Amino acid sequence: MRLLLAAALLLSAASYFVYLPLPSGVCEPWKLMLLDALFRSVIQASDVAHSLGLCHHVHLLNRVVSWVEDTEARSCPAVHVSDSTLGGVPARVFRAKGGAELKRGIIYFHGGGWALCSGRMRSYDLLCRKMAEDLDAVVMSVDYRLAPEAVFPDQYHDALAAARDFLSAEVLKRHGIDPERVCVSGDSAGGNLAAAVAQELGSDDSLTTRFKAQALIYPVLQALDFHTSSYQQNQAVPILYRPIMARFWLQYLGADSSLVPLLLANNHSSLDQPAIGADTRSKLNWTSLLPGERRKHYRPLVRDTGSPGLLGELPALMDVRAAPLLAEQRVLGRAPKAYVMTCEFDVLRDDGLMYVKRLQDAGVPVTSDHYEDGFHGCMVFAYRPMVSSVGRRSMNNYIRWLDQNL
Repeated sequence: MRLLLAAALLLSAASYFVYLPLPSGVCEPWKLMLLDALFRSVIQASDVAHSLGLCHHVHLLNRVVSWVEDTEARSCPAVHVSDSTLGGVPARVFRAKGGAELKRGIIYFHGGGWALCSGRMRSYDLLCRKMAEDLDAVVMSVDYRLAPEAVFPDQYHDALAAARDFLSAEVLKRHGIDPERVCVSGDSAGGNLAAAVAQELGSDDSLTTRFKAQALIYPVLQALDFHTSSYQQNQAVPILYRPIMARFWLQYLGADSSLVPLLLANNHSSLDQPAIGADTRSKLNWTSLLPGERRKHYRPLVRDTGSPGLLGELPALMDVRAAPLLAEQRVLGRAPKAYVMTCEFDVLRDDGLMYVKRLQDAGVPVTSDHYEDGFHGCMVFAYRPMVSSVGRRSMNNYIRWLDQNL
């Protein structure tokens, strides 16, 4: 009887920790709850270790992720896999065996808030294998440097160096890549890097080979407004909570996490910040850039007065290399055609949708692929043990778009 009672208490405690009220439209909510419970547990443990001075919380998070997810570069009957470098940056190369002599080429940047994860992770390894096999392609997954050791613009510089080398005649010839069929892609923070690279190289007249396409998966594109309609709607939806995204931004910019409350209150984008002019505000004005069904009943938060000098401490918030949504129209107009995936239950939804509108206004052909039941990171969960139906659907549609447009 005591054992039964103890088991019931433990089960109740576990259920209390795991259960989280979620919007009714989320795909397979219990799977997301379990995933979130694991993620929260590791974050809390890493924060405790950090407060005790044992290690930086990001280091513990990455050790856990590496222990669970990292895989060796193993080839299979359909795909040759090897570890290499691009522009001095580590990269894992996936090359489809057989098929055409000249193959499509994709450079991919993984997500993880510029601080976590790796192209060596099982989930990214499986994704890139499938891309290489299904597309008869060469996929290069880049391991750019991570925070806290590396801060902006280090990650951007790594991504740009890798992309320039990827487009070089030497690399294209060595790997048998068709220079007319190359793409830059990435998810979340990797989508940020992919968008920034696409803008920079799209405006570089010295290049002989250019990207034909950019494919951005729930990208993070700005940090001036943490009260877009999607930030308001999804602030408590896992796995990317609003405070966590603010903390990722501050880590990326090499700033103190104590500034999180100021960012969440939009104190850094108040009307008394002279560095933010009307033109800049128009580039992220979601009340005009988003359709009504996405704005819903939410209202913008624009403070008259904020935190003096905050933008002076964080100038990269206005840097298009960190915030590609702020790019000028003429720069966007020279970027390659785009695919942008967004998810309804993601704080970053509006970043992607605003970018879709700004690219379209600049004359760039754009495919907007929105998932009404999707959540941040869902495409990575297309394989066991955390298989999500929206993960499978989104991954297959992403690869189908590449097949049709590359």
